[in-house]
Amino acid sequence: MKPKIAFVTGGYSGEAEISYQSAKTIEKNIDPEKFDSYKIDITPQGWFYQHEDEKIEIDKNDFSILINEEKIHFDAVLIGIHGTPGEDGKLQGYFDILSLPYTSCDCATSALTFNKRYTVAVASFAGIKVAKSILLFKSSFKSEDEIVKNLKFPVFVKPNNGGSSIGMSKVNSPSEELGAAIEKAFKEDEQVLVEEFIKGREFTIGVFQSKGKIIPLPITEVISKKDFFDYEAKYQGASEEITPAKVNESITEQIKSEAVKIYQIFNCCGIVRIDFIYNEEAGEPYMLEINTVPGQTAASLVPQQVTAMGWSLMDFYTALIQECLPA
Repeated sequence: MKPKIAFVTGGYSGEAEISYQSAKTIEKNIDPEKFDSYKIDITPQGWFYQHEDEKIEIDKNDFSILINEEKIHFDAVLIGIHGTPGEDGKLQGYFDILSLPYTSCDCATSALTFNKRYTVAVASFAGIKVAKSILLFKSSFKSEDEIVKNLKFPVFVKPNNGGSSIGMSKVNSPSEELGAAIEKAFKEDEQVLVEEFIKGREFTIGVFQSKGKIIPLPITEVISKKDFFDYEAKYQGASEEITPAKVNESITEQIKSEAVKIYQIFNCCGIVRIDFIYNEEAGEPYMLEINTVPGQTAASLVPQQVTAMGWSLMDFYTALIQECLPA
C-alpha cells in the first residue's frame, strides 16, 4: 500500500499567495506511483480538503479526513506553507504532538530561523560571518538615534519575522526615509531588524538531506535589476538568476562548505535555502538568512538548482518525503 501524504498549503499571512504558487509546482511533482497525496488548504477560516465538489474539514484531533465514511490517516506531511503557521514551527509542534512525520525542520529550528535576529545571533556565536544589526521593538521604539549612532549606512530595514522580502527597504543614508522604512516594516511585524549592508555578490544555495547525507545544491547568483533583491525581484522577474553561478571554484566550495556547516549547526531537516553575500575584500561569505520552507514556484531558486544538479523535481520531492518517513 502506498504511503498517504498530506501536502499542506495556504497559511495565515501575506505569504499565503506564494504558498499557492509553490503548490502548483509541488502538486504536479509528487509521484503518484509512489504516494497517495491529499492537498490540505490551511487558512484562517479553517483547514480543508477539496474532494470533488465537497469541501471536507480536517479533524484537528488527529489530523484526519472522512471521505465516503472512510477515515483517512496520513503517514507523513509535506509542508509547503511559507510564513505562519508552516514556517515558524507552529504546525511542526502540532505534528510532533501527533507523532506525525513531516518534511521540514523541526519546531525549535523553524521557530528560531523564522526570527532573523535570533538566527544571526546563533550563527555569529557559532563563528559564521553575519552583518552587524539592531533589533527594534514596536512597543518601545522611540527614535532612530541608536541606529544612526551604531550602524554604518547603507542599512536594510525589514520585518524580523517573515519572508519573501515583504516590508523590506534599503536606506542609503540617515537623511533618507529611515523613519518611513521602519514604519513600513512595523506594519508587517512587531519587531524590525536593521542591519548593515555588506558589499559583494549575492548567492543563494539550497541544502537538503537524503538517505542521511547532507547535499548542497548548485549555487545561484542573484543579480537584482532593482537596488536589492525585494519581493518584485524575487517573484515578478526583476532579477537575473544564474544557476549554476559563474564563480571561481574555490568560492563555490567555500559557500557550499559554509552552507553544510550552517545546516548542521541549526539541526536542519528537509530542504532549506541559505542566502549569502560574498565580500571579496574580506574573502568570506556572510550569511544573510535561512529559509526553512523556500519557494517552489516556477520562478523560484530551489527548483532551478535541482534541475541544474540533474535531478527531476519528482525525484527531489520523492527524496524529501522518503527521508521523513519511518524506516
